[in-house]
This record gives sequence, C-alpha cells and structure tokens, in this order.
Amino acid sequence: MSANAPLEAEAIRLAGLGLLPQALQVVQRALSGQQTCSIAHGLRVILLLKLDRREEASGALQEALAARVGSADAHDSLAHACLMLGRYEDANREYHRVVALASDVAQFWYNLASSERSFGRLESAEQACNRAIALDPTEYRCYLLRAELRVQTKASNHVDELYSQLRDPKLEDRGRVFLGYALAKELDDQGEFSEAFRWYAEAARIRKRHLAYDVSVDERKLARIAAVYSQMGARAAYVVGPRPIFIVGLPRSGTTLLERILEGLPGVASRGETEDFSRALLSAAPPSNEDVFARAAAAEPDRVAAAYRRLVGESKHAALIEKLPLNYLYLGAIAQALPAARILLVSRVPLDSCFAMFRTLFGQAYPFTYDFEDLARYYAAYARLVQHWRDVLGPVLLEVRYDELVADPETVSARAAAHCGLAWNAGALDITRNDSVSTTASAAQVRRPIYKSSSGRWRRYHAQLAPLIEALRTCGIAAPEG
Repeated sequence: MSANAPLEAEAIRLAGLGLLPQALQVVQRALSGQQTCSIAHGLRVILLLKLDRREEASGALQEALAARVGSADAHDSLAHACLMLGRYEDANREYHRVVALASDVAQFWYNLASSERSFGRLESAEQACNRAIALDPTEYRCYLLRAELRVQTKASNHVDELYSQLRDPKLEDRGRVFLGYALAKELDDQGEFSEAFRWYAEAARIRKRHLAYDVSVDERKLARIAAVYSQMGARAAYVVGPRPIFIVGLPRSGTTLLERILEGLPGVASRGETEDFSRALLSAAPPSNEDVFARAAAAEPDRVAAAYRRLVGESKHAALIEKLPLNYLYLGAIAQALPAARILLVSRVPLDSCFAMFRTLFGQAYPFTYDFEDLARYYAAYARLVQHWRDVLGPVLLEVRYDELVADPETVSARAAAHCGLAWNAGALDITRNDSVSTTASAAQVRRPIYKSSSGRWRRYHAQLAPLIEALRTCGIAAPEG
C-alpha cells in the first residue's frame, strides 16, 4: 500500500459524494512531490475532466505518463484516464504494462482484452480472455467478450464450457446474465436458433429483474422533446472549424458501419461515442423553474456552439463524426447550435431493429431492450420522435436504411457522403483497412468486410418472436405477417 493511500481513499470518497473540487484538492496533496505513478495520477485526470477542465486534464495526463513506473493499480487507473481522454493507444500501452506488473489478476486481463478488441487484435483479445478465465472462472464478462470476438463454429466453440457453468445451482444472477448471452451467441453462430433464443430470453429476463425501469417515463420524455422543439428557432452564427457529422439511430442499427465507411474518406475522423454535445447543451441551459427539456430548448444556440467547440478542441480534419446513437434526442438543438452540421439517421426494419437490441447485453444504457413490451413501446415512441425530426429539420437530415446500405453500399454511402459535403471514394468501402479504434458493441464485426447476413435475421426466430410482433402491431408499428 502506498503512503498516499489514505489521501487517495479520501479523494474517492469525496468524489462519490459529488464533491469534486474538494476531491481534487485532496488529490493534489497526494501528488505533492510524487515522482512515481500512483492512483492519484489517474484520479486527477478523471476529476479534471468531470469538472470540464479538459486542457488541464490533458496536461495532467502527460505528467502522469512521464512518471516512474508504479503499481499495477496505479497504471490501471491511468489507463482508464487515457480512455476518458480518447487516448486509446496510451491506454493500450498502460494495460499491457498492468498485466506485466500483475499477471495473476483476472480483471486486468479483461481490461487488456477489451482494449485489444478495440484495435481489432481479436486473437490477442481472445488469449487475454482465456487467461482471465483461467485465473478466475467468475470473471463472467470475459465469456461474453470472448464469444463476440469471432463467429463460433462446430469445430471451435465454448458451448460445453458455458453449459457446465450455467448448471451450477449456486451461480449468481450476474453470472447467469453474462454466461446466458455468451451461450446464446455461440449457439446462434452454429444455427441452433431455438436453443439460442431460450438463453437470450432467460438472460434478458434476469437482467430486467434487476432494473428499476418504467417505459412510460421514457415515452413521456420523448414526447416532451418533440413538444419543446415544435418549431425551429434562431440558429447560431456559423463557426469556422471542422464540419460536424452526427450519425444517430437506435443501438445495433448500423451506425458503426456507416461511421467506418465515412471515416475512410480523406479529411474525415470520428470522435466516437462522446456525450460532448449533450454536455454543451446542458451547460448552456439557463437556470429556471421549468423542466430540463424546456431549459435545454431555451439555451442560446451561440452559447451551446461555443461550449461544444471547447469540448471538441482543435482539429486538423475537415469533418468530425459524432457517433453516439442517443444524440437522436438532441437533433433539434444540434440543428440550431451547429447550422453547418449534417445529420445521418440510420434505420432498420422495426423487427430486425428490436431483435438486434434484444440480443445485446448493454451496460447502463437502453434498459428498454430486455422485454418485448418495453421494446415495442419504446420503439413506437422513438418512431414518433423521428417523424417529428423529419418534419421540422427538413434537408439537414438524411435517412440511411441499413438494408439498402449493405445491399448497395457504394450508392448509399456515396449519397451519405454527398449529403455531408464529402468527396466520395469507393476505397472507403473496404472497412477492413480502417485500423482506427472502435469501442462499440460492433467492435469485432466491423473488422470484417461488409456483409448482408443481418438483414432479415428475425426470420430465423419467427415463432419465438410472435409476442414481439404482436406488441409492435399493438403500438402501431408495422410488422411482417410471415
């Protein structure tokens, strides 16, 4: 234990209470005269970021990276700070250092596996997962991550191992969720669709049981957003800088695929899935007694634009992609604050869209995805909001249909590029040459050439999806007859 451990613990306690300035003061005391990397180094970067002091955070990170080698925990904290600043290569180097310092800790191997996957080094990621599982069979996240790294085959899979784990009557719910999704994915890869669905449904049922979620709250939120943006108001003055391109849509709708294609064009870079626009919007919202939606709608577009530009910082690129799916909530504010922005809305057939979400274990986001009725009701509320954006935004928004994108990628991608003012180059369609980092749920899939096998995937589960089909129809969403 380091001599500064009590101060680090106190800083973490204060941060947990939301007392960020006080926590930062304690961290600064812990770092006084400290030449060796410590947990406080990473913690200082994280606190500065949470206080919207990004430039200082970048400087603090540089100091930390230059410090002498410390403990594995210290470098693990530093790696997390690198991730928060989008410094993925630095994070990856730190994770490699961490497992060199403490090769017997399963969690550290999981972190390395996640980092390796984001770079497309899938075999290395699988080896790290296997190492973590060998060290600690209860590191359940690794089973799901490993299952997602490649298409599992009859000759090479982990189905028996997963069944064995799931037969343990003492297995906790958290383990059943991760193992259930992993088993379902591996069975699906091998065409065992009925058995795969049984495990998707079981894992989703357990996950939902641990969530305090009411879909009616989200229904009201989405309706309220449309109400406060019933018409477009004044727009910000044009601000010189990279053109923002917002790619939005429900999760698992194909947003990452479109991002990877456009990112292959000259002068284009992606910022990934940042929350920078929503942070800028809320920071510029005036104080009042009205709800957060009305306050956000009342934010001065020029102030929102200035706050967003500060978060983005300088860039040598002509266009920057923002690929957070949930930005569909903010399209009215985006159009007002960033008049040069272009918006690409990616959509899928409703049943494919809903089933793709149901098959995915998300983190804290998208709690509506674990129950068919919740899925149908949220999808209907989302569809109403999207129609509202079509009506009020006009030509700023271009809809890209996933099935058309994978069927005729050149035509559809060229149209999206033209909408964004980008010169088209067919070489961008070879997404396997794109070696940039991907931290999304599609991180392994986008290392493969463009494929069409996800279109109409629901047909393999038609009988099992009958309740979802009925729920969608009840909500006024068209669903296939057969």
